[in-house]
Amino acid sequence: MKNRLIKAISLGLLLSAYSINIQAQSVDNTQKMEWFKKAKLGIFIHWGIYSVNGISESWSFFNNYINYDNYMKQLNGFSASQYHPEQWTRLIKESGAQYAVITTKHHDGVSLWNSKADKAITVPGNTPAKKDVLSPFISDLKKSGLKTGLYFSLPDWSHPYYDVNTRTKKRYELKNDPKRWENFINYYQTQLRELSSSYRPDLLWFDGDWEHTSDEWKAPQTLNLLKEYNPNIIINSRLNSHGDYDTPEQGIPVTAPHNPYWELCYTMNDSWGYQPYDNNYKTSNMIIRTLADVISMGGNLLLDIGPKSDGTIPEKQVEILKNLGRWTLKNKDAIYETEQGIPFENYRGKSALSASKKSLFLYLEEAKSFTRIYGLDSRPVSAKIIGDERAVVKVDYDADKTATLYFPEAKFDKDVTVVELTFDTPPIFLKNSKQKAQLTDILERKNSQLASYEIADQLHLGNNLLNNTGLTGDGLDMTIKKTARTNSETLQWISKHAEALFETGKGLPGGYYSGMSALSKDRQTLYLFVEGTPNGPIALKGIKNSIARIRIVGEGTLISHSVYNKLYWSETPGIVYIDVPEDRLDKNMTVIAVLLDKPLELYKGKVGAIESNL
Repeated sequence: MKNRLIKAISLGLLLSAYSINIQAQSVDNTQKMEWFKKAKLGIFIHWGIYSVNGISESWSFFNNYINYDNYMKQLNGFSASQYHPEQWTRLIKESGAQYAVITTKHHDGVSLWNSKADKAITVPGNTPAKKDVLSPFISDLKKSGLKTGLYFSLPDWSHPYYDVNTRTKKRYELKNDPKRWENFINYYQTQLRELSSSYRPDLLWFDGDWEHTSDEWKAPQTLNLLKEYNPNIIINSRLNSHGDYDTPEQGIPVTAPHNPYWELCYTMNDSWGYQPYDNNYKTSNMIIRTLADVISMGGNLLLDIGPKSDGTIPEKQVEILKNLGRWTLKNKDAIYETEQGIPFENYRGKSALSASKKSLFLYLEEAKSFTRIYGLDSRPVSAKIIGDERAVVKVDYDADKTATLYFPEAKFDKDVTVVELTFDTPPIFLKNSKQKAQLTDILERKNSQLASYEIADQLHLGNNLLNNTGLTGDGLDMTIKKTARTNSETLQWISKHAEALFETGKGLPGGYYSGMSALSKDRQTLYLFVEGTPNGPIALKGIKNSIARIRIVGEGTLISHSVYNKLYWSETPGIVYIDVPEDRLDKNMTVIAVLLDKPLELYKGKVGAIESNL
């Protein structure tokens, strides 16, 4: 009994000490991560010899798209002859980014700086550039006040001490030649020591950790090495579980990752490095909306550029960064230092809260007459559209704790309009406690837009007000009960869109579509309710299905769509963009029918690193 008591006390002390230690780590982590969480936007730079031929960085020889010797001949064409790092920095600042991450060395093992590590291949020593191209850029970043991030590949597929050479070739087995592996550990840690001592980075962005275990990489030892130079160094998630934040790649998360710190690394087209024939660029509108999406989930966007081998940045990428800068400058109060937004059940769109929680920002992706917030247990003090001082925003706050915001005179942004609501104290958001609506009351509303919205919203929640009311599948010969006050325009809207309202059910969960939706009885047709006039194509995330066709409900027009960031080797779905012709929009609410190849399947998995690129 005594022994048990001693063991229990000992265990209690250990758990207490563990808890205190975890709390201390949490405090320290919160302090060092403060700038990162506030930053919201960073620029990723993939620059290396792969830009000479404009082919995939490192992977092209790893996968035998080109043999290793021919890949490495690109060393002879890397001139950096038009490289002006101060211009890079100026453009990055203009975009609104708060930090930059540059590839100091990709998997091909070519270092941008003058590394003295054993058998290192470097730009200064092995290319016509004949100079360290990393140092002047880092120096300029620091002068500008931007935070400095260094990308570093753990694998080095060129180095004789590394075991992996290509997808099908290995130099040796670690267990058979541990000394050789030890030499490689010394090599890569020497390079990290060089980078740390010379540049004192704020952030280290590792890649390629999947090729070996934490023990094999000696990851804890590496982390301690980095902390010698910067105790507050921030590490991404790719040092075998030793990182501070998650790095979903290419696929926009459907919902916010569990880690409070995360960053979506994202290309403008389909390539990281410069590839002259990859013209599949997202529009500035798509990228700005992606940034708003990421902000609403409390994360950062790390947007990639790929300079040419002479050091110039492709014109299309410059254009996107400048357009991004227009929006970030206008809406800076609603970007930096914000927190994750409110639940989708409270607002059918993207949102964020200020650090004080006294401001709520709504990101509108369309020009529309009104929007709604449900379960708002606090009356707003004021409401405005950021960047439009003359705009009038009228707020109607009812007994159901629903705030309806009207925009009678607003100049909507061409990409994303931001509405700011302010409160005396941080508002409380309740679960949607709105009473079940009555169809008769809705049909008697004078405002047919509000009536259509209410029908769609109730349907989205799984409450189909038109079941057993006399609605027909084609909208003809309806026997819906009418009164003297029934709004005929609302009835016409119902008749026109009967397909989307007849025996349909609950729509998509939050995160998949920034609006209301419904599903057909067989779950094979997805109906999207489109408010107002969209500023660009409407977007769907996380749909695993293939799409058979898309059309406008009630008038038959077939419309096109495109899919971005669907990586053929990954199960992660791409983002579907649907172009809705402005001249076919319904003045009350447009409904889009998305016919799927089979009953709806949603993706909920974690979006992670690229570990294969065959």
